[in-house]
Amino acid sequence: MSKFTTFAAVAFAVLALPFSASAQDREFRLGLITPPVHVWNQEVAALSDTLSEMSDGRFTVVAFPSGQLGSETTMLQQLQTGALDMAWLTSAEITNRVPAMGALHAPFLVDNIGDAAKVLRSDVAREILGELPRATGTVGVCYAMTGMRQLLTQNPVASAAELDGLRFRITPAPPIRTFFEMFGAAPAPMPLTQVYDALANGQIDAIDMDHESIINFGYYDHATYMMETNHHLFGMVALVSGRVWAGLSPEDQMILRDAIQIHCDRTIDRFVEGEDAKLEQLRQVEGLSITENVGPEFFGDIVARWDAEWAEQTPYVQRMRDLVADF
Repeated sequence: MSKFTTFAAVAFAVLALPFSASAQDREFRLGLITPPVHVWNQEVAALSDTLSEMSDGRFTVVAFPSGQLGSETTMLQQLQTGALDMAWLTSAEITNRVPAMGALHAPFLVDNIGDAAKVLRSDVAREILGELPRATGTVGVCYAMTGMRQLLTQNPVASAAELDGLRFRITPAPPIRTFFEMFGAAPAPMPLTQVYDALANGQIDAIDMDHESIINFGYYDHATYMMETNHHLFGMVALVSGRVWAGLSPEDQMILRDAIQIHCDRTIDRFVEGEDAKLEQLRQVEGLSITENVGPEFFGDIVARWDAEWAEQTPYVQRMRDLVADF
């Protein structure tokens, strides 16, 4: 009896190990650069509720907004070491490690936010996520987005030639920098939280931004001319630390993947549904002059030149162009 009792106890302990690992309560730390009022942050808060429900209360998320944990580059490093569990980072940041993702930032890839959503939900875009574990030490669960990018300037701009020499705040990413340098702008990367003051004190002349952030931060206080260009879609990638992911059971990985996907989809849907209303809200801003329907022809041959340069870095440029040709 003693041998049987000992064997049973050991067997129970071994069988219980996976259960104990998967049943462990966990509060995942998630970093973002956007402020609490942003759609991304709202969906992260809702993600915590969804995860709790799907895990029977075992999993929740605590968000660190507004770059509290540092820049996106810093947060990506934290993900690699496992010091940070999750992050919602711009696809632009990932292009520093994964050139293929630069294809998502091809200028005038699409001309409306509905087609941008189709791109981010495409199999071609999802293929690129497969490069993240090796290149960044993270698992890219899914894409979401913010709105299409517009140009906001302190002075009126009648032609692309007048953009030459302007100090543009951009997201620090190689494909975006290429686009702006091609029309002679002086790119000035800086954190989102510093942009308003930089416009106010004349450190920069213009910005590359989406409707959501223009409204949330009130950038039109100091840059009163907007060109509705839709020149870039602007994606987000929901990341999980590879170290954290490896420590989860397959069942818990699936819970995480399913919950995050729900809120990536909701984020995309909210931006698609709200884009027209945000433009209308901007039309009502006193003192803001908007030039609408500014297309690729405004920039001359820049699209062709950008494609030629970036096609040397990744075949996904042509694959993305082929994809959208069928929309």
